[in-house]
Amino acid sequence: MAKSVLDMAMSLDGFIAGPGDGPGNGLGDGGLRLHEWLGEPVAGYPHFDPPGVSGRVFAEVMATGAVVVGRKTFDYAGHWDGDHHGVPIFVPTRGTPPEPQSGWVHYVPDVATAMREAKAAAGDANVMVHGASLAQSLLREGLLDELEIHLIPVVLGDGRRLFGTDHVEFELTRVLDAPGVTHLHYRVLPPA
Repeated sequence: MAKSVLDMAMSLDGFIAGPGDGPGNGLGDGGLRLHEWLGEPVAGYPHFDPPGVSGRVFAEVMATGAVVVGRKTFDYAGHWDGDHHGVPIFVPTRGTPPEPQSGWVHYVPDVATAMREAKAAAGDANVMVHGASLAQSLLREGLLDELEIHLIPVVLGDGRRLFGTDHVEFELTRVLDAPGVTHLHYRVLPPA
């Protein structure tokens, strides 16, 4: 059965983007540092080929069958030109949605609909999740199964935090060290 897995690079102080993030500056000031572990693009975004352990983790992440992404993240990322590794993209959107950027993009009314439709589309593959606010909403709704955190040895000091103020427990299931990054995999534990 498909699992929902948040994929996020994060600074040691919990930021997934630097200050001043927005359209044209999606990772904020200094936020590109969080993605250096991927190396240089080998073709058009999002095609990367990091070496060694990071390459294996990236291949796992990209083996997903659908993506659920927060609207702000999707907009700030330039809509990935309507394609994220050739799988359906589900974007929870309040109000009237814009025209989809491609046949891959599906605007839906809420996070529960997004996850239900993404899991159906993914089949046996996992669903990749992107976006801090979206992750917080999915955690509150009990709709996020796992996290793959790429922990970067930098303190950004300010920016967009991954987690809010909700109390959530996780079980660490894997730690992989690689140059410039530690890959941490967690399972979300049910509320006590």
